[in-house]
Amino acid sequence: MKDIPVYEQPAHGEMYLPESNNVRLLGFNFHRVIFPVSLVIVTVLVALALSSPAAFSQNLESVKGWILQNLDWFIMIMGNLAVLFCAGVAISPLGRIRLGGKDARPEFSTLSWFSMMFAAGMGVGLLYWGVAEPVAQYTEWWKTPLNVVKHTPEAAHAAMGATVFHWGFHPWAIYLVTALVVGFFAYNKGLPFSLSSGLQPLIGKAHKGLAGQLVDVFTVVLTVFGLATSLGLGAMQATAGITHVLGLPNSFGYQLLFILVVTGVAAFSLWRGLDTGIKLLGNLNMLLALALFVLVVVGIGVLDFGAGVLSSSIDYARYFLPLSNWIDRPDQDWLQGWTVFYWAWWCTWGPLVGVFVARISRGRTLRQMVAMVMLAPTVAAILWFTAFGGGAIAQVVAGTSTLAQGLTDVNMALFQFLEVLPMPLITSGLVVVLLVIFMVTSVNSGALVVDNLAAGGDPNTPRGQQVLWLVMIALVTIILFVIGGDTALKGIQAGAVVMGLPFMALMLLMMIGFLKALYQEARC
Repeated sequence: MKDIPVYEQPAHGEMYLPESNNVRLLGFNFHRVIFPVSLVIVTVLVALALSSPAAFSQNLESVKGWILQNLDWFIMIMGNLAVLFCAGVAISPLGRIRLGGKDARPEFSTLSWFSMMFAAGMGVGLLYWGVAEPVAQYTEWWKTPLNVVKHTPEAAHAAMGATVFHWGFHPWAIYLVTALVVGFFAYNKGLPFSLSSGLQPLIGKAHKGLAGQLVDVFTVVLTVFGLATSLGLGAMQATAGITHVLGLPNSFGYQLLFILVVTGVAAFSLWRGLDTGIKLLGNLNMLLALALFVLVVVGIGVLDFGAGVLSSSIDYARYFLPLSNWIDRPDQDWLQGWTVFYWAWWCTWGPLVGVFVARISRGRTLRQMVAMVMLAPTVAAILWFTAFGGGAIAQVVAGTSTLAQGLTDVNMALFQFLEVLPMPLITSGLVVVLLVIFMVTSVNSGALVVDNLAAGGDPNTPRGQQVLWLVMIALVTIILFVIGGDTALKGIQAGAVVMGLPFMALMLLMMIGFLKALYQEARC
């Protein structure tokens, strides 16, 4: 059998250069179609959200509900297919392929690489749902997985298994598909850093034409609104925690201050560049998260934590196949409200995290990418949710915290859990700092990716232009908050989830194109 070749990086002179479709004006560099069309669509959608927030949100919620109920089978299949695709790449000879060619070497240390990737892809979510989701699954906040009886030992196992399932292989596989495809075509084929490049084996030069431009416009809009929603939700949780710790009334002013602080720090980081600003923040994230993690583990008991890790790992393995199945499920409401929603929501971050991971993965083999982007975060999720979620369920069972009365406010769940443990002021303060830095890293990555896409896939745009996109994302969030309030923000979130469906179709095409390209190369 003929070996799969280890593809060479194109010669330096053959690497991607901005197309003639790009406009250079006042030091900026942007695509003459992708940039203005994306800007117009974002502006129109924001205007619609603000003109009638309640109606806008209600209409998008209705569309989202229809998709989750009627196309849940497709969303579940694509989530499972992403896991199988990435696993297949890793165990096959394709795993030897190195981004940039066989002589390419990584630009970042393994720790920095993982830190940047993890912070961009999931950091804020682990803080937001680390306590809230396991408690929600255990107490039947919104149904229970597989209809287990709430507040029972089985409910505790199901809660941990389902939570790790939602944050384990599947979301990272969705991210990884984009990273593998975009990274391969950019570093090994000299194509732009854009999702449209993944269509080249299927549509040829048309990937640079209208079809490819529509794909890139779609991913720009999807990323902007996914980020704006997350920035707004992050502001709500951070200010809820700050005001709770300080005994102050929560208000929009604090939320606005959070958004401005995140934007300011992110702008400074972007201006410093990928190698210094973003890498430094990624490493700082990991150090502070590790400090918080250790304090919580000590607080709940090291022996209890060790036993919990083993139990959570078994729960994840035990529930993996039943929760991956979508046929004749006894818990259709839970399936659609949790898992199907999650898979669609991860897709709103697919372009952002995928392209960003591709950018920082030059010199890595595809097998290394699967190991670090899909396996390592799953291990981290098991450890994190065991400490925070498992510890919170133990508090509910013992009746020692406010959580025992039920999950009344998702924004407050983590802080209610910490106030029972030793040094609550220190741990709560760490959470607030981590919320800021995790959000800065995510917004940084998003601004970088949006700017690349709006420049036709050019990875070398001016830093001031990257900061401009960052400011635009912050403005979208602030405008929605100021005029539309929480209703408009949730409407935009519903819209982003709706856009997750076509992204899954695009993801399927990218997987087919990727395999076709490799097959054609192998025949040469």
